Amino acid sequence: MSEEIKTTNFIHDIIDADLASGKRTEIVTRFPPEPNGYLHIGHAKAITLDFGTAEKYNGKCHLRFDDTNPEAEDDEYVKAIQEDIAWLGYNWGDHIYWASNYFDTMYEYAVRLIKKGKAYVCDLSSEEFKDYRGAPTEPGKEPPGRERSVEENLELFEKMKDGGFEDGACVLRARIDMTSPNLHLRDPAIYRIKRAHHHNTGDKWCIYPMYDFAHCIEDSIEGVTHSMCTLEFAVHRPLYDWILAELEIFQSQQYEFSKLNLTYVVLSKRRLLELVNEGRVSGWDDPRMPTLCGMRRRGFTANAIKKLCAIVGCTKFEGITEIEQFESLIRDDLNENSLRAMGVVDPIKVVIENYPDDLTEEFEVANHPQKEEEGKRTVPFSRELWIERTDYMDDAPNKFKGFTIGREVRIRGAYLVTCNAVEKDADGNVISLSCTYDPETKGGNAPDGRKVRSTIHWVSAKHAIDAEVRLYDRLYTVENPLGDKEKDFKDFINPDSLEVITAKLEPGLANAEPGTRYQFERVGYFCADKEHTPEKPVFNRTLTLRAPRKK
Repeated sequence: MSEEIKTTNFIHDIIDADLASGKRTEIVTRFPPEPNGYLHIGHAKAITLDFGTAEKYNGKCHLRFDDTNPEAEDDEYVKAIQEDIAWLGYNWGDHIYWASNYFDTMYEYAVRLIKKGKAYVCDLSSEEFKDYRGAPTEPGKEPPGRERSVEENLELFEKMKDGGFEDGACVLRARIDMTSPNLHLRDPAIYRIKRAHHHNTGDKWCIYPMYDFAHCIEDSIEGVTHSMCTLEFAVHRPLYDWILAELEIFQSQQYEFSKLNLTYVVLSKRRLLELVNEGRVSGWDDPRMPTLCGMRRRGFTANAIKKLCAIVGCTKFEGITEIEQFESLIRDDLNENSLRAMGVVDPIKVVIENYPDDLTEEFEVANHPQKEEEGKRTVPFSRELWIERTDYMDDAPNKFKGFTIGREVRIRGAYLVTCNAVEKDADGNVISLSCTYDPETKGGNAPDGRKVRSTIHWVSAKHAIDAEVRLYDRLYTVENPLGDKEKDFKDFINPDSLEVITAKLEPGLANAEPGTRYQFERVGYFCADKEHTPEKPVFNRTLTLRAPRKK
């Protein structure tokens, strides 16, 4: 069961009325992905609506794979889709279905339409049919073959099924209304010839149902009461209703809602595939991708994604959500739930001249400052430390809270340390700081009560592990990469969206489990990558500690 996030919306109002009137006594929803790609955050809105609605009303949500296009489908996608839904916290139980399981029934339903005079075999290509279909403001004209007899259409459709025609030679069309203002009712194709091996049915079929024909039948067979989809399917709903009414089978109801859109994000599956195929990213789970597996690998949390979907809500109004709002939800969740650790991403060395060279101490630090139940860990301390380059400044102003010559600084949880001298290279870059410590300040507090201006994080140089750290940023440089019709969206790819560095981390992080999230104190949020091992530590930056300033 997922974490409960209570929501209500216009679809829930409809359900409340259906239950109150007795029109429905049980609520059944479905999430119907096509197994032709990976799920992205836009799908998360549909998942939370479909599964969340079923949970709210103690109903059922079916996971149904709409595998009606064998050329684009792959078992890899099937497995990934199930992993993503489970990661979001939803469970379909025994209710997993396949459109292909209903192919025999769909064929019989197509025959039923032919026998009623409501379907016919058409020899026109899709391009040729456009001339007959006409425009929304102009009526279409009847295509050749529309007046064929039932017997002839039955014979031709059987010949299609038996492989008697080449691919594309003909289609089966619903016979509805060539003058309808809704183009989707102007004799839409409902079956096409496609010789392709199917992952489930093998080579049994060389004809496959079109999505609009298959989808409503699948809903009806499964007893789906409320079939929810995005707004572009609103014009398809009359066809959905027509097919079920003509077949005289269970009448599922379709409802439409607006998509989830984010700034700096492209959610077109076709365009995401371009990025993968052209090597612009490392794969579908590249942490810069808006796929759920990519977000999971980067360290984004399922809870933050579900909260975003709840905040955006289920409406009929298209809009766009700023990525900063999403990132704020992620930071809030990570701040609350991620363990703390110390890591230095741009290191300079601190040498404590009066600390014994052969001494190593261990200090206890909290795993989470607000959660005592997370316990403590020990970190080693020695004469030489790594600190962040930004924690030193020449001639620092009073408001600067790091090292400068003559200033005493608290080394978190260990000692008070004073910087006495600095070593630089030929280019003027700081190499190391020469410091002294006060042995009476063990634990970081002075017995005489004197105050220091800052506390900095550190890692023992003797014990630090070198880790590959991938610093991820937004994949695009503009809010709407699809907004400029004169340019390709890939023209806006951020060349600095990934920087790979070697960081110095506390030694315990070598044994981090892949997927574990940390706040590297004073630096940002990081996640152990799936490639992470004790021998080769790898971490991904999820987000900086604070939101960057808008330019």
